[in-house]
Formats: sequence, structure tokens, C-alpha cells
Amino acid sequence: MDMFMEQTTQSFFSPKNRVAPLGIITLEGAEELAGKIDAHLVRWARESGMEVDSFLLKSNCPRFSSGDAKGIIEQTVRGYDLFFVVDVGNYSQTYPYFGKENHMSPDDHFQNLKRLIQAASGKPHRINVIMPELYGGRQHRRNYRESLDGAFALQELQRMGVQNVLTFDAHDPRVQNAVPLMGFDNLMPSYQVLKRMLRSFPDLIVDRDEFMVISPDEGALDRNMFYASVMEVEMGMFYKRRDYSRVVDGRNPIVAHEYLGSDVKGKDVFVADDIISSGESMLDIAYNVKKRGARRFFAFATFAIFTNGLDSFDKACKEGIVDGVFGTNLTYRTEELKNRPWFYEVDVSKYVSYYISALNHDMAISALIDPHQKITALLEKRREEHRAAQHQQLSF
Repeated sequence: MDMFMEQTTQSFFSPKNRVAPLGIITLEGAEELAGKIDAHLVRWARESGMEVDSFLLKSNCPRFSSGDAKGIIEQTVRGYDLFFVVDVGNYSQTYPYFGKENHMSPDDHFQNLKRLIQAASGKPHRINVIMPELYGGRQHRRNYRESLDGAFALQELQRMGVQNVLTFDAHDPRVQNAVPLMGFDNLMPSYQVLKRMLRSFPDLIVDRDEFMVISPDEGALDRNMFYASVMEVEMGMFYKRRDYSRVVDGRNPIVAHEYLGSDVKGKDVFVADDIISSGESMLDIAYNVKKRGARRFFAFATFAIFTNGLDSFDKACKEGIVDGVFGTNLTYRTEELKNRPWFYEVDVSKYVSYYISALNHDMAISALIDPHQKITALLEKRREEHRAAQHQQLSF
């Protein structure tokens, strides 16, 4: 545990340090993540001598059969440092609509968030929003006459009194420019995914001769440059060659993925992106690098949602094309996905818990945002284990 973690756990829930009493309001569909966050916070609070069973506050958003809804907070929030936890990508939630079950869209989740903020009636000491998957985040720039949903949503939250927004791996973090006077933190679960990958594959060797990072497109270049730099390995990239003479589903269709970079033959390949939607692009890259002689293919997406189902990844796994797909628990995952042998879940709840506690105690969060030192220590430990194993083999 690094210095930040030690300082944070030592001062958890000290009345003289915290901004205000802590309260967490969970929106429908985010109960699993919020429950894990609450468990960490309660454990730390008890270790510091505080008697508490939960920081979760009761709330709900009931709906009429016409589809109309309202937000209700069932206990006092006056003077609280409130954290609203919302998963705008949870499509499994339903509500009655004229006698039918209607699945909630990101729009529905965002509306419920605004309803519960309204229900707080301006009584909290401070309002914070934990929105791992940023609402409207994929519509990050304007082409022709288009809306800018993510930017406008942030401005709307700011007008409602929200002071801080936490999101993960924003599609384009420059969206925060829309609200320069509001706190906006974009965290990357880089350390968490590398830790999970090294634990899941003990034989993985991270060096320039055995391992390589590849960016799936130019948009993901920065995040993959970070991985390649911190792991001190080579990096390649694909760029999407598009047919600009046609528009399909609002965008120019991809004709082919073209590779730029050094040889991948005999190396394990790691590709990181913010989201796996249909997964077609990721599979195209996997087949491409395997044809080029890559040894194993690992993919990571902060939000692995698989909108077109899992069959194509099942097929790729059986063919030896995909060796592992990593995704966080920051958004909804189906039970089928969780049980797939090729899927490895990355738990980020403790990371969010540290952020909440640090904010609640007015502590610096720079160590959370930049996990470079922790990743370096993690990789050095793996390299020491590998050197020790080699030495033992030579001894025999």
C-alpha cells in the first residue's frame, strides 16, 4: 500500500478531517457497484473506531404505468456530503409502460439522476456524482448539425448544484472544457487491469522481446502509449480505413484495419480501449495480429458491453485467436459474460472508494489519478519473480 493509501486509511472518518457526514445514494441498476464501495468504506470506518453499518441512503424512482416518474429520498440529507452512484449503461433495468416492460436507456438513468438531485432540494452540504460511464460521452465532437449530449449534460448537472463528477476512461476527456468551474475527474483503471492480467496469467513476461502494446485506432493512442511507456515495451497501432463515400448508422463504414509498427511475431499482444461495443473492430485486430504470428492476444476495455452478443468471441476463443478479454465492473455485465472462460473481471470498487474517502476528507487525489509508481512496482515484482524462476531452473 503506497503512501497515499496509508495516509487515507489512517484519517478515514475522523470528524476533524471530513468535509461533512458521508452519504451514498444509489440509483437503480448501480446497486452491485455501490454495495462493494459501501463495504470498503464501512470496513475502513470501523477500523478507525467509528460505529457504522452502512453509508447507503434509501431512495427510489417509482414510475406510473404511463411512464412518468418521480425521485424520492427516504431520509434526511441535510448537511451531507452526498455521492450519487449511477450506471447509465445498465440496460437490464425495466419499468412498466402502458402494460409493457420497457428497458431503461441511458436517457432514463440520467433523468432519474436529475430527479434524485431535485429531491435533495438543495439541503446537502455538497453534491457529487459517480458516473463511471459518462452519459453522452461517445458523442464527443460535432460533425454537421449534431447535438453535443455529453457536454450539455455536464452543464445541466452544474446548474443543478453538482460540484464534482467522477468518471472513468472518458471517450474524450476534453468534454470537461464545457464545465471549467466544476470538478471533473477522469480516472483510468490502468493499475487494476495490469494487476488482474498478471495474476490471471502467471507465465506472462513483460519485456520488449516477449510483450507488445497495440493501439486499436488513433483515438486510443494516448491510453496505449501510457501502457507501452510504463511497461517499457514497443508499441504499434492500427488505423481505420473508412469509406467516406457512404454513411451507415451515422458514420462512415470501416473498410479495413491497417497496421503500423514493428513485428508482432512471437510476442504477446495487449490492446486497450475504452469500450467494446459490438466487438467487431477488436476481433478484426485479433485475427490480424494472429496472422502476423502473435503468440497470444489480450484485450481490455473499461466498459465491455458486447452489444452484439458473445458468439463471435466464443468462436475466436475456440480458434485460439483471443486468449483473454478484461473488463471492469463499472457497468452492467450479463451473467453469461461473467461465466465465459475468456472473460476476466477487473474490480474497481476499491479504487472508487479511495476517491470518495479522499474527497470527503479534502485530500489530494493526484496519486489516484497517476498510478505510475504502483504500476512500476507491480511490474518490477513480476520481473523479479521471473528472474528467480530462471535462476532456479539453471540451478537444477
